[in-house]
Amino acid sequence: MATGMLEKLFNLEAHKTTIGTEVLAGFTTFLTMAYIIFVNPAILSAAGMDKGSVFTVTCLITAGATLTSALIANSPIAFAPGMALNTVFAFVVVGVMGFNWQNALGMVFISGIIFTLLAVTKVRTLLIRALPESMNTAIVSGIALFISLIALKTNGIVVVNTNAFIHLGDLANWKCGLFAMGFLFIVFLDSRKVPGAVLIGILTMTIIDVFRTNASFGTIFQMPPSIDPTFMQLKFDQINNSKAYHQVFSFLLIALFDATGTLVGLLHTPAFLSINKSQKKIERSLLADSFATACAPVLGSSSTSPYIESATGIESGGRTGLTSLVVSGLFIISLFFSPIVGLVPSYAVGSALLYIACCIMKEVTKIDTKDITDFAPAVLTMLMIPFSFSIADGIGVGAISYTVLKLVTKQFHALNPMLVIIAVIFLFYFFM
Repeated sequence: MATGMLEKLFNLEAHKTTIGTEVLAGFTTFLTMAYIIFVNPAILSAAGMDKGSVFTVTCLITAGATLTSALIANSPIAFAPGMALNTVFAFVVVGVMGFNWQNALGMVFISGIIFTLLAVTKVRTLLIRALPESMNTAIVSGIALFISLIALKTNGIVVVNTNAFIHLGDLANWKCGLFAMGFLFIVFLDSRKVPGAVLIGILTMTIIDVFRTNASFGTIFQMPPSIDPTFMQLKFDQINNSKAYHQVFSFLLIALFDATGTLVGLLHTPAFLSINKSQKKIERSLLADSFATACAPVLGSSSTSPYIESATGIESGGRTGLTSLVVSGLFIISLFFSPIVGLVPSYAVGSALLYIACCIMKEVTKIDTKDITDFAPAVLTMLMIPFSFSIADGIGVGAISYTVLKLVTKQFHALNPMLVIIAVIFLFYFFM
């Protein structure tokens, strides 16, 4: 009976898969992305949020978003709080811009509502198609550089001197050494195709830190921490100025382009095109993500995003929402392992972030270097995102330079009305 129900719900036969294959794929995806259980609380707690509450919310929102995708999109894609989004939330909006985390949650909520409206209209398609492929790739690569900068600076590998220039930090200390060890260990595991390399790396460095500091494990299993410290704590009293609008725009841009790019990359493949449901899965997955993005700040987390690690489950044969259903269930089980989260040191998280950034940077090879009017704006976008400490500013510089170069070289065919409008909006934003 259960087999028949799963067949009816997920249409396994049409996807040329089996229950066993889907379950294995779900476990594989979970292992490769379970690091978010440790990383997201570590990052958001830097913004002043309660780590225990964020842990619980991370598991809940990941399970909920992934389950929603499984049911409405029948997709093997898992969703969780996005790495670029939580980094911008904690280190830019709160750390640099000075907003409190409650108002930062309010910004995420507003961006989520707008994202949902875009997801159900054709405006989303127009915005996605507005930017050229080189720019989309550059945005992803720029975000990777941005995450790298955060990881290196947070762990003292690079520091900022009194003249506001970045230079190499004091590497002759145990923290930098363990950071490097953790990063190299994860890369080594990945090179050997070990499933869950990031998770194994984080747990290994945590165990080393426990022995180094003589910390006590105590109990491993525990009821999930309460979400009261972050639940319904979002505020909007600081969101009444251009700086706040800018950050809302940044959250929206990251969510829109990161989600779409990831989903297209994962689902626009022969395995899914062969059953003529690739586009429908992408559209419904985007809708699921937009709902989750609006719900996440209500519970107490930054925006969700489709996880590229879902590719490991797809490679293992995952084709339907049953894969996502397994992932969702495993994150619910993870709720009872909260004591481990408090033991994870910052350098274990940092080394994982640097590795993730390296993986994302693989996208840079897709940029065409033959046409300098394509390549130069892409490079500007990549550089300006970390150097301006703003993803939106990087996109703005790239959009303006691309538009101007195409105009002066009379390559009008490379432009579209929406791209020109985006460039003009950023011009007014920067200079007016």
